[in-house]
Amino acid sequence: MKKQIFTSMLILCVGLALGFMSPVTAEAGPVKLTYSNFFPPGHIQSKLAESWCKEVEKRTDGQVVVDYFPGQTLTKARQVYDGVVEGLSDVGFSVLAYTRGRFPVLAAVDLPLGYTSGAVATKVVNAVYEKFKPKELSDTQVMYLHAHGPGLIHTKGKAVRKMEDMKGLKFRAHGTSALVVKALGGTPVPKPMPETYQMLQKGVVDGAVYPFEANKGWKLGEVTNYCTADFTAAYTTSFFVVMNKDRWNSISAANQKIIEQINKEWIDKHAEAWDTSDAQGIVFFLNQGSEIIGLDAKEGERWKKAVAPIIEDYKANMNKKGFKGTEIVDFTIKTLNSLQ
Repeated sequence: MKKQIFTSMLILCVGLALGFMSPVTAEAGPVKLTYSNFFPPGHIQSKLAESWCKEVEKRTDGQVVVDYFPGQTLTKARQVYDGVVEGLSDVGFSVLAYTRGRFPVLAAVDLPLGYTSGAVATKVVNAVYEKFKPKELSDTQVMYLHAHGPGLIHTKGKAVRKMEDMKGLKFRAHGTSALVVKALGGTPVPKPMPETYQMLQKGVVDGAVYPFEANKGWKLGEVTNYCTADFTAAYTTSFFVVMNKDRWNSISAANQKIIEQINKEWIDKHAEAWDTSDAQGIVFFLNQGSEIIGLDAKEGERWKKAVAPIIEDYKANMNKKGFKGTEIVDFTIKTLNSLQ
């Protein structure tokens, strides 16, 4: 009898000890995360990503700590999303279009719909995500999305003043921007942004398509001489910030709520930064002695008409694959028009 009592007391004591110890174990140390970003450290988008890391640590009282790796030092631009899924990094920031065909629903946002600002494009991509909740991002925990200002034609040695001037020119372009180049008569060369400067400098390409901000942010204004402000055919590029699902689930519910609040605030910060850096990019570009070429209404309409088949092809291909392509595009355009 005494032996049974002793055994029962021993089990009870062990159980109580484990009960007291479990909270201590949970609080023993912070959740440590790694964050991969392809933007170079000095770029405003990289600085914002790094400030997100610091804000997470600050507001969680050090319970979540994020080590930041900019400039492709952890994973390459095209590898970032899969790197998050596979656990090569816990958080990742890159371009959806770098993996062509992987994100079909959100590709609608990048279509050449005539974007005028990064703030508008950012609102559009988040609206489309919230409306359709595409499964294509379901293997990660989405922190937030954002998008740059109008993507425009930039060239090095030859000015593009009308569509015919595009013929015979090679442009660094990817995803939808590659389709835009092809529709306008140029030849796309699909490479990530970090390779663009050297491609232009060495003459591998004659130009590139990108927003004004890249003239300063990526120093591309040093290796281009002309910008054709083809706003009627302007596309955008959507960016993701996502987290590995297992790592997200390792964070307490209270800290998850804190991070979700930070995410909402950072959407607006990125949107504002895109537009501010576009303005700075224009100044930087002009200070190099370069020229911004405007299109009159008639020429602008020609460009808009030339890229229109890209939009129709997207709808048809999506409908054929069982997606609601027409609905997705109609919603995207309606949202865009309501904001511009």
